[in-house]
Parts: sequence; structure tokens; C-alpha cells
Amino acid sequence: MNTHRELWTLRSSRSGGPAALALLVAVGLALGFGPTVRSSAQSDQPVYRIQVTGTIEMGISPYIGRVLREAKEAGAAAAVLDLDTPGGRVDAAWEIIDAVRDAGIPVYAYVNRRALSAGAMIALSAEGLYMRPGSTIGAATPVMGEGKKASEKMVSAMRSEFRALAEQRGFDPRIAEAMVDEDVEVEGVVEAGKLLTLTTEEALELGVATAEVEDYPALLAMVGLAGSGTVDPAPNWAERIVRFLTNPAVAPLLLSLGFLGLLIEIRTPTFGLAGAVGLGCLAAFFGARLLVNLAGIEELLLLGGGVVLLLVEAFVVPGFGVAGALGIVAVLGSAYMSMLGRFPTTVDLVNTAGIIGLSIVLVAVLAFVLFRHLPHSRSLSGVLLKSETSRETGYLSAPEREELVGMIGVAATDLRPSGTAIIDDERLDVVTEGPWIEEGSRIVVLHAESYRHVVREAPAEETAEPDAEADAEPDAEA
Repeated sequence: MNTHRELWTLRSSRSGGPAALALLVAVGLALGFGPTVRSSAQSDQPVYRIQVTGTIEMGISPYIGRVLREAKEAGAAAAVLDLDTPGGRVDAAWEIIDAVRDAGIPVYAYVNRRALSAGAMIALSAEGLYMRPGSTIGAATPVMGEGKKASEKMVSAMRSEFRALAEQRGFDPRIAEAMVDEDVEVEGVVEAGKLLTLTTEEALELGVATAEVEDYPALLAMVGLAGSGTVDPAPNWAERIVRFLTNPAVAPLLLSLGFLGLLIEIRTPTFGLAGAVGLGCLAAFFGARLLVNLAGIEELLLLGGGVVLLLVEAFVVPGFGVAGALGIVAVLGSAYMSMLGRFPTTVDLVNTAGIIGLSIVLVAVLAFVLFRHLPHSRSLSGVLLKSETSRETGYLSAPEREELVGMIGVAATDLRPSGTAIIDDERLDVVTEGPWIEEGSRIVVLHAESYRHVVREAPAEETAEPDAEADAEPDAEA
């Protein structure tokens, strides 16, 4: 125990954590939405037990960093990482390792069944590594989407990280390297061509694990903290939201709704609900990634440029052209970059491309359905313009009345040159093609364009047609 205490006193603390996430957490605490804790006993120096289960992803690293800072500020005796994970993102594991190294208090790892891949790297970063009987640790080689080994560059980085952790903990670095690279052979431990994964007993024999413990209370007794109370922190509301928004299943939905809202906004006469929803979804997508350090200034600049180009396409340039295409490419590019992280593997590249592709398909299908059926909906017919606004035709504020062309009516007022006429028992505003027409004159419709109805006086033969028939009857009798 004293050795562990001497080790942690040599470490320096850092403020850590994204500033934006810290602001969200502060607001949540002020509103009473802080983390839920359970204390098993009252103690001036409690132990913080942090559950690290499931896949290691970018949403969990801010949570662990925040809890470790809180533990130090609360004067905790130590923190325990309760590990049961198959691994996950390497960049997320590196952030957790940095938080552990800078915790300012002793941090112990408890391998509660398994700590594989990125989980093994996190376990090795702790000052004491304790394993439950029957647990496993190792199998940390990075792989591609097809299950094949990643590039030598990525494998080399992982080997170096594991070697440094082994040197820090004081066991053979080649054992740690063998967990990453199957080409590394350790005589009497693992032969070349096989990746190293250790059981609890094997880890103890090789000096990888500190001790075997039956359960968490046994671990506290082992490190001399049996009388300390335990605090089990839970993610606060901000961290839950961030983890939800960064979930791979939620990302395609946010992107799809964002792009669909912008597309509908382009087709609507004014800025409204569709545009607000679209911008809100994109803000949630990029904001969550900004909080977990996936998105940086480059992605934000690219996103801003894309949105500006789309707004120019919607409100300045008629139709859809180069600005709209470049805007879509810029927004898609920023989304792709923000999902990769600092050191993307091939599997990250493939998975991200799949998410972007799924979003494009969803947007295409939904846009087709909406643009095909929405204009004909009675309740939502005013959302989309039925007529196109273009430079040639101008804004069409009413449907064309082609059925009026050629119809005969009567001028209800003097047409000088505009006025009112009765056409097919309908009172309409009309304008002559030039000459004035007196009230009561018969007129004929020449053009019907939206609200503009062009007329002229009906030809004489049309107005005299009944009298001609009357004059023809005496000639027939003669």
C-alpha cells in the first residue's frame, strides 16, 4: 500500500476534459442533475469504483476523466476501474490512460472477467492490476473490418504503448508486445504466429497481474482500504446525452434528418420548421463529437463552409447547381472526418463510410417520398411550392387557368386597360392587350397566367351571330 501511495504522489494533476463538456456538467450540477452515487459506508476517504463495461467508445472517456477529477477533489483514498470489456476504440483508450496517469490518486484495475484489446491497455495503465479468478487479459492487436491485421503503422504504435506500460509496471515488455503482435515470440510463453491472451494464473506467474482477488471487497482488503466507503458514480445527464448522440446507431438518423431538413428548406418559400430541425440535428451530431474531441476546428470550418454554400443555393442562386453540390460534399466530408478520431484504423474507415452511405440512402428515400406525395396532401399542401420559382418564369403565386383561354365574357367595368369581367359566372380581374374596352362589351380571354388574365373585345362576327340567323330566315322563305 505504501508503495502505491508513493507512486501516486509523483504524479501531477491536470484540469483535463473538454471545456464544453465541463460547462455542460456544471450546468447540470447547478440544476440538480448531477451523477447518482451510492455509498456503502461513511468515510472521510472513500473509494470511487468506476464501471468500465461493454465496448470502449469515445463517449466513455469524458465520464472516466470527470469521475477521476471529482475523486481527487473529494479527497478519495483511491479509484478502482472495474473492467469487463472486449475492447473498442484505441483513441478512447488513450484518453482514459492519460486520465489515469494524471488522476493524482491511486488508480487500481480490477479485471472482472475480461480486459481485452483496448481494455487490456487500460488495465495495464493502473498502479495495481487485480484479476478475478477465471478472467482473461490480452488479445490487443488492431484489426480491420474484415478481421485482418491492421497496418504495420498502427500495430507499431500499439506495440510501443504496451511496451511502455510494461516497463512502467516492471514486467517483461516482450510479453506486452506479444499481446499486440502475433509475430513476437516469447520463449516458454507464446510461439510466433499466435496472439497472447493470459488467464489470471498465467498473468500472475508472468508478473502482469499484481494479485488474484475473489471480488471487490477482497481487492479493498488487499490494498489496505477495507474500512473505506465506496462511491459508485453514474454518468450525469450531459454524459448520457453525449454517449447517446455518439452511438453508431444514432449517427445515421441525425445525419439523415439534418440533410432532409435542409433539402425541404430549399423547396419551401420561407425558413421554417424543416430548416430548424435540419440545423438542430446537424448541431447535435457535430456538437457531441466536438465534446468528445472527435471533431476539431477543421471539421467545424468545413461544416460552416458547406452550410453557407447550401444557404446561398437556397436563397441566392436559382435552381440547384455548383454551390449546392459543393455544400453537400463539404457537409458530408466534415461528418466523415468527425467520426474517425485521431488514429483511425481501417475498420473505423469502413464503418464510417457505411454510416455515411446509410444516411445518403435514407435521405434519398425519404426525399423521394416527401417530394412525390407532400405537394398533393390536403393538410400539408402549402409546405412545398407546386410551381417552380425560376429566373425565366418568376414567382407563380396562383395556378394557371388554361381552361379560361378562348372563353367569352362581359366587361363588368370599363377596362382602361385593367378592370373586372364576368367570365363563366366568375368575377375576375382582367387586363386588355392594349385598347380600352367599355363596360358591358363582350370580351374573349387570350391568356391566363396566374392572376393575370389578358382579354380583348370579342370579334364582330361572334357578337352578331344571333342576328345573322334571324336575317337568314326571310331569305329562306323567299
